[in-house]
Amino acid sequence: MREAIVNRDAKAFSESGRAPEYAQPSVERDPILDLTAARIFFDAPVGPLRLDHAEGVAVHEDGSVWCGGEAGQVYHIAPDGSTIELRVDDRDGFTLALAFGPDGLLYYVDSARLAVMRLDPSGGQPETFVAGSIDGHRLEIPNAIAFDADGRLYLTESHSPTEPGPGVYRIDPDGNGSLWSDGPFLFANGVAVAPDGSAVYVAETWSRRITRVPIGGDGAAGEPELHVELPGILPDGLGFGPDGLLYVACYQPSEVVRIDEHGNPRTLIRDDDAIVLAHPTNIAFRGSTAFCANLGRWHITAIEVG
Repeated sequence: MREAIVNRDAKAFSESGRAPEYAQPSVERDPILDLTAARIFFDAPVGPLRLDHAEGVAVHEDGSVWCGGEAGQVYHIAPDGSTIELRVDDRDGFTLALAFGPDGLLYYVDSARLAVMRLDPSGGQPETFVAGSIDGHRLEIPNAIAFDADGRLYLTESHSPTEPGPGVYRIDPDGNGSLWSDGPFLFANGVAVAPDGSAVYVAETWSRRITRVPIGGDGAAGEPELHVELPGILPDGLGFGPDGLLYVACYQPSEVVRIDEHGNPRTLIRDDDAIVLAHPTNIAFRGSTAFCANLGRWHITAIEVG
């Protein structure tokens, strides 16, 4: 049934040139938080060092905020948002998601190089972690990353916006990896590992849903299952908050959705004008503060979730 639904949506997109439409969103759209709970944490639209449409965001243990740019940059922002430093200036790349590993290194996806890179936040140049292909599977649109408690990295391969396909890769700390779940997913995007290590959650952007992939006792991927549908929304980045709930950064409309412990989605906060929240693509937490990267503008947003 699930495969039939995915194929139906892909066919509708392919024939019409648009994502499939739904009659009535199932998400509770009355926001939990007023927009005043969000603020611009750091903004750099002009000047010698510009924040170049960050898509990914990550928080270091020292409280600093790290993000990427659409030309392969990696930026370091002071914990109080007072200063910015360009740590990687790579004009041939395109930085997507970022995440700190248990080893303390910053890992990030460079989609232009079809690679996952890693960087020592204390200094030095980035190095390639994996690139080109994984276990004989050539990467096409590597997108988002997340770590489990054992330091294994999960990488989504978006594959295609119109055709379902694989999938999610799992890569060991030594760089050896394999296709962990072949889905199929219709544009596997954001990824997050459950705090208890029981499952991996995947945002399927063009299916407008979040899919749960159970982690078996042997670490193998179980059968993908629908976690929640988000009609009328394009889910992008995923992150678990300190409350153990799953948060979804939504590219369209500009909002963050929170999924409660019963699997019920509700809009946490929304910006109808796309100014403070401007097509958020990824989300990361520092305590009860959520940081969102905004692909639509030149700033990082901070949201006091409370």
